[in-house]
Amino acid sequence: MNVVTDFIASLGLTHPATYLALFLAASLLMIWRLEAMANHGLEGTALGTLVTPYCSGLGNLIFVFIVARGTGAPGEVMTNCLVNNVTNLTFVLGLPALFWGLQVLAPAAGKSSGKRSAAKPAKNNKADTERRIGRLSLLLTMAAVAFFTGAVWALGRDGMLDFNDGLVLTGLFIFWQCFQVFDVLKHNVRQRTSFGPLFYLDLLILLAGAALLYVSLDWLVTWLASQKTGFISAENLGWLSGWLMVLPNALLALWYGYKRRADVVYTSQIGDGHICIPLCLGLFALIKPLPVPAFFELSMMLLLGVTAVHFFFVSAFGRLPRWAGAALIGVYAWFLHTGLTA
Repeated sequence: MNVVTDFIASLGLTHPATYLALFLAASLLMIWRLEAMANHGLEGTALGTLVTPYCSGLGNLIFVFIVARGTGAPGEVMTNCLVNNVTNLTFVLGLPALFWGLQVLAPAAGKSSGKRSAAKPAKNNKADTERRIGRLSLLLTMAAVAFFTGAVWALGRDGMLDFNDGLVLTGLFIFWQCFQVFDVLKHNVRQRTSFGPLFYLDLLILLAGAALLYVSLDWLVTWLASQKTGFISAENLGWLSGWLMVLPNALLALWYGYKRRADVVYTSQIGDGHICIPLCLGLFALIKPLPVPAFFELSMMLLLGVTAVHFFFVSAFGRLPRWAGAALIGVYAWFLHTGLTA
């Protein structure tokens, strides 16, 4: 990747703002092609569960690799993942809910007017069935968040995640992904769809975006680790990197929220949380012991509580109302105050 950094240096643009712009550009490139993938064999829930998380959560995986090779303290990986997940489930989901509301299941779904023909209600009933199946899939991913968070909480109560803990967390994630892959394949068999050639072309473009993402993050994390004073310094590497990597998630949430695709908004943010907890934590623990930060217990309780709130609203009402989005943003403000002063 020295080709990219050497080119930037030759232009005299070696500055944090340049690499921040590169990071955002690579993220937007990946989001652009993700939108196309929805038309190439992936329905909304699968797009949000299988593909989007690896793109929006790729920065967190790269961060694990960068810290594992010696840039930054190991505990920053845990901080990064906790900040990422709490931000996703509170602020990033709360913001589009506040603006547009997150309507997973239409309130009038399944209801047909007496003036409609016999064929039209059948079509509406089929669409309603698909939405309800999508909601059940979403609720399952939420249950997985609670399960994974509880597993990390139980394993980290001794103040450390070690190699054996890493095996458990990584194994849980692999099992979950196998389940999701077979679910998507079953869906494609039922719908008689398949992944066309454009799907694989988009995958290649996503890999190119991933390479640019790595270059930008590697430079930014190395630069942050070299800063010794002030808030933007190595002391807050976990917090700052966590916020940085949430930016693509926020762009995704706002874009799909604007398009009224609450299913993708939800599954992309929850799926991204699965990348951090348990995958990132599990992978790092396989390499080095991973200590937990002072706000670990607070984060675990908050993640479990917020997940329960989302589960309640989606299961009972099929939506996250605007006032609940505002409340989640308020909870996030409290988390920032408590976590940064812990």
